Amino acid sequence: MIPELHLPWMEISILISLAGSLWLKTTQNRDIAYKRCLIICTLVFLNTVVGWIDFVSLQTFAAADHFRLTKLLWDKDIFIVDELSAPLLPLGALLYLLTVLSTLKTKGHRFSFSRTLLSEAILLATLSSREPWVIISLLSVATIPPYLEIKSHRESPRVYVLHMGLFVALLVSGGVLSGFGNAHDAITLMAGALLTTAALLRSGIVPLHCWMTDLFEKVTFGTALLFVTPMTGAYAVMRLVYPIAPDWALQGIALISLTTAVYAAGMALVQKEARRFFCYLFLSHSSLVLVGLEMATPLGLTGGLCVWISVGISLAGFALTFRSVEARIGQISLTKYHGLYEHTPTLAALFLVTGLASIGFPGTLGFIATELLVEGAIEVYPLVGTAVLIAAALNSIAILRAYFRVFTGTRHVASISLRARVSEHIAILILVALILGGGLYPQFGVASRYHAAKELIQQRGSVFQHSTSDAKGAKTELPAAQPPVISTHHNSE
Repeated sequence: MIPELHLPWMEISILISLAGSLWLKTTQNRDIAYKRCLIICTLVFLNTVVGWIDFVSLQTFAAADHFRLTKLLWDKDIFIVDELSAPLLPLGALLYLLTVLSTLKTKGHRFSFSRTLLSEAILLATLSSREPWVIISLLSVATIPPYLEIKSHRESPRVYVLHMGLFVALLVSGGVLSGFGNAHDAITLMAGALLTTAALLRSGIVPLHCWMTDLFEKVTFGTALLFVTPMTGAYAVMRLVYPIAPDWALQGIALISLTTAVYAAGMALVQKEARRFFCYLFLSHSSLVLVGLEMATPLGLTGGLCVWISVGISLAGFALTFRSVEARIGQISLTKYHGLYEHTPTLAALFLVTGLASIGFPGTLGFIATELLVEGAIEVYPLVGTAVLIAAALNSIAILRAYFRVFTGTRHVASISLRARVSEHIAILILVALILGGGLYPQFGVASRYHAAKELIQQRGSVFQHSTSDAKGAKTELPAAQPPVISTHHNSE
């Protein structure tokens, strides 16, 4: 019997977002719509934080909503939070809150607050579910709001529709086939292959990545950021693929993801436009997350889960900084120097801190996560760890290059003040506080991710226990390892 939360925090969060979306649909005044959206996002974020605290207090791996309102529509518990999704829910709500907070009111006609809240409700429902068909349905529905925005901007949705149409078709086909097979038979392997391809397509793995660069060019920066940063493709991998895929399939996914990480890092070095630069930078980091998630070892999976959190926080702050600069001077070209440091010194500092945190600078949350990922990868394949370091090095060069292009090199002359608003500073400073706090005091987060990794590996092992016993004549037991001891001081030996 799954323990229950004291209140249905997940259902309340989803209902608040849906009700807010309908409310803002009828709000014509942009200033009023902005304030209402900000209030709703704050309520949703606080609700998810309280729900996370409630979950931690239960000291269990999984918990269901108390009232289970969805039992009226489904005989099973649809919304169940566990140690994998528990921190992802407040993180996703925080990304929406800070994106709305840093949005200029003059952008209200392009950045739809109503669709944003609808997307948030879909995201929270996805991260709160473990039922395969619920996840498949929600991931499919989540592709609609960006399509509507592309159409509203009178851009061609052809590339996006082709890729997302294929994504939905692969998800549904894999879900149907998975209901007819048993572990290790041909039908299950085919279902796993279809679901894997769908998840990799949603994550932008090479060569199925061109839809992501197209999306960043045709929708607002905020919409593109909120569609890709929560990394629902990685969530689909953990829920739909990881429990049924054999070890050799997981290692194949890891190698494909590693290739994408290095390729995208190299592409980020040569981009001429800021949006495409960020897109490839994000692709490289999200691919590193998949590398860690597919290492079926406690340390490797812990590293992947930690990188998931650190990338979501650091690159969100990096993107919001880029977005604030773009709101003042238009789309940013990286072929020339802009010299904006004198006008926006705080944004320049935050740009550098969030960018360096994403590649694992010492003292930040990314440093601990990257170190765990590299150590976990080296345990499986030494060359994989080397490739991870190469991708991180290329990303660091690309970030510094972008910093110098945007903030140095010349003296920018402006007739109006370009300084960032207080709300923009607050949004990015919150993420910086999480980055530095997680780097200085990482043990709670690492211990939580390590326990989640062990439980996920044990659950996966129970699926293959029978076939493993037949093949080896004995049950393979997982080592009862202790959580890794984390130090913020780098060991150069």
